[in-house]
Amino acid sequence: MAPRNARTMLDEDGAVEADVLVGEPEPPCCGGGGLWGVVLEPVRWVRMLCRELGATFVAGVVLVYGLSQGFAGSFFRVASDYYWKDVQRVQPATVQFLSVFFYVPWVLKPLWGVMTDVFPVRGYRRRPYFLFSGILGTISAAIVATFTGLPVSSAVLCFVGISTAVAIADVTIDACIAKNSIDKPALAPDMQSLCAFSSSLGALIGYATSGMFVHHLGAQGALGMMALPPAMVVFLGFFIYELRTYQHNVKEKVLNKVSGAVKGMVGTMKYPVVWKPSLYMFLSLALSISTHEGQFYWYTNKTPPNPGFSQEFVGLVHAIGAVASMVGVLIYHKCVKDYPFRSLLFYAQLLYSVSGLLDLTFVLRWNLTLGVPDAAFVTLEECVSRVVGRVRLMPMMVLSTKLCPPGVEGTFFALLMCIDSLGMLVAKAAGAVVLRVLHVTRTDFGRLWLAVLVRNLLRLATLGAICLVPTADQTDVLVPRELLSSVAAVDDEEKLQLAMLTSHTDDA
Repeated sequence: MAPRNARTMLDEDGAVEADVLVGEPEPPCCGGGGLWGVVLEPVRWVRMLCRELGATFVAGVVLVYGLSQGFAGSFFRVASDYYWKDVQRVQPATVQFLSVFFYVPWVLKPLWGVMTDVFPVRGYRRRPYFLFSGILGTISAAIVATFTGLPVSSAVLCFVGISTAVAIADVTIDACIAKNSIDKPALAPDMQSLCAFSSSLGALIGYATSGMFVHHLGAQGALGMMALPPAMVVFLGFFIYELRTYQHNVKEKVLNKVSGAVKGMVGTMKYPVVWKPSLYMFLSLALSISTHEGQFYWYTNKTPPNPGFSQEFVGLVHAIGAVASMVGVLIYHKCVKDYPFRSLLFYAQLLYSVSGLLDLTFVLRWNLTLGVPDAAFVTLEECVSRVVGRVRLMPMMVLSTKLCPPGVEGTFFALLMCIDSLGMLVAKAAGAVVLRVLHVTRTDFGRLWLAVLVRNLLRLATLGAICLVPTADQTDVLVPRELLSSVAAVDDEEKLQLAMLTSHTDDA
């Protein structure tokens, strides 16, 4: 959007126009350069984002990615595990099956995105959905934390409500990020960096404090903390800057765009270069069945020879894993981002399968035979699995972006994320079946090692589908030429229409 004044003005999102600020010197800060300058650099960076994108937008990213996703997501993982184990006292296979429902709101992510675009409330497309998600999450968390003797079905419904609240807030802030990325393309990397940093820092704090809260308040009391992030999202719904629209034909236009995007998705999926890697990503996630609940019940069991880890230690190990996950991002960015897709994913999946042997070694207690204490071994296992898992997932995310055709990038990427979420859902459900078939219970872990072995063999079997992945480099264009040429033709037609309109206006 062009500035309407030579001085600083606000755009649609309440942000200062970037064109005005180009070349404007950074205000001097105390201390100048040196160590003090390095310390103040993040502060200057955040001030720049607030100045050019709007303070309420930056606050929204920090609240949703840092507090709602990062902190609440990590805190919820630990507290909910103890809630099902100590409060509801259900079997690990049952918990594994119930966790499938928590993924459903994320599978429906494109639906939430369409709602925020197509159905504005009183002229606002973002604010009402922040309010709705915040209220839903606050009420759901409050019910779980307040009512004792809650039936399992009611608890599951509340947990789904918490997950739905996070998913809707995520989609809504992503829509704001996408709009700002279009309006201010030079700041798109900075926005993604802000999202990643906020999420990682929030996860680190959530994991580090979850065990302490569970220990002192109990699992049910600790879940009361889950009401704080959505409550802050409610405030965000009141204060985030958004212009009110009064156009009456917005819904019809957007519905037409959605209809066209759906047709484009169906046509794109017919190309082998698209559906083959999509199938591989689904299989890679689905065949890596989850045995998390069985292992959690085992290593928190106080009966010898089980490890019997405390709540504080479990949270600490996950916090260290969050740091290791960030290390995995750095390893990918610095070392392997230039490798071809097929080669990188082959070795990453192979390493992912081999690293699973650490879990098997731990469950069989071979680490004690080797003289490695449980605490040290589980910390090593968590770090290795997080680093390898991140290196494995990063190229799949890049591959997903490469498969998106121009014109429907957002909608098609949401479809691919749905496929990924569906794969993780299948992994959870399959893990529940394996734990139940092998009779892994709250107190009987005799066949837990067999469940872990089956999981590792399935990870290894995924390599049989590696031929579905293209051999192209990560910088190559993978979208079929037919789609690129059709989009180019549409762009040329739009430019021609615009030129004709401009000429007609000038003649008038």
